[in-house]
Amino acid sequence: MTLRHMIIFRTICESECNTTKAAEKLHMSQPAVSLAIKELEQYYGVHLFDRIGRRLQLTEVGQHFLQYAIHISDLFRDMETGLRDWDSKGILRLGASITIGSQFMPSYVKSFSKLCPGIDVRVCVEQSEILEQKILSNELDCALTEGIPHNPKIISEPYMEDHLVVFCSADKGFKNGHLLSKEEFKNQRFLLRERGSGTREIFEQVVSQAGIHIVPAWESMSTSALINAAITGLGIAVLPYRVIKYVYDQGLITTLNVEGLSFHRNFYIMYHKDKFLMPSVKKFIELCKNSPKD
Repeated sequence: MTLRHMIIFRTICESECNTTKAAEKLHMSQPAVSLAIKELEQYYGVHLFDRIGRRLQLTEVGQHFLQYAIHISDLFRDMETGLRDWDSKGILRLGASITIGSQFMPSYVKSFSKLCPGIDVRVCVEQSEILEQKILSNELDCALTEGIPHNPKIISEPYMEDHLVVFCSADKGFKNGHLLSKEEFKNQRFLLRERGSGTREIFEQVVSQAGIHIVPAWESMSTSALINAAITGLGIAVLPYRVIKYVYDQGLITTLNVEGLSFHRNFYIMYHKDKFLMPSVKKFIELCKNSPKD
């Protein structure tokens, strides 16, 4: 079994389990592709595909093997790129959750580009759970998120403290810091981030532990939409303090406290536990850890 076998197998899976399409992508003959899969199955004594009629379907063990094939072939590609360019040029693939991507990532990338001007930095801003999948499939070198990853193959390091703020329109008549009872809190109309976001996950963890069930009136990926809805008086929102500070300073919103609830959290840097971190990736991680926190 060789790296070539893994690449052929992976290409078939990424070609809708069609050996003819895979052969075209690999510039090989279709019989040669089929032979490589036969050799793999004989070597391990397993069936990677079910042959139903003229179609191939990935078996459960095939799905398991695919994860190794993706990781090993990507690791080899990283090694090739790294040794040829050795960190003087190349691509750094970064991910950021929506809050971090809008508030912090631009300054991080600007500072990093001054340190390593020859590296092409590419950024993906997405939900935390989507970034986690991209880390697992080696589409990103590392990512900055608001939530802890759920997969044990991902390492996460806290690098910044943060806290969520409950707030409403200043026209509601509350003073800043007004204390809501749990009963008052759960009876509000809630304007929340969408499921899958780190902010929503932290919110649900806290209220669930307090025995409170919330059905949001609004859900949005846009923090601006939630802030504007709160200012208009459509309900209370829960967002990071750094995101709402500018409207707080303008006196447009009032911050609230909730009896017995605290929405403190960390921001995390995450990467695959088996990922070989190039010097450029390590430099970016250190830059984030040492960046101003205000």
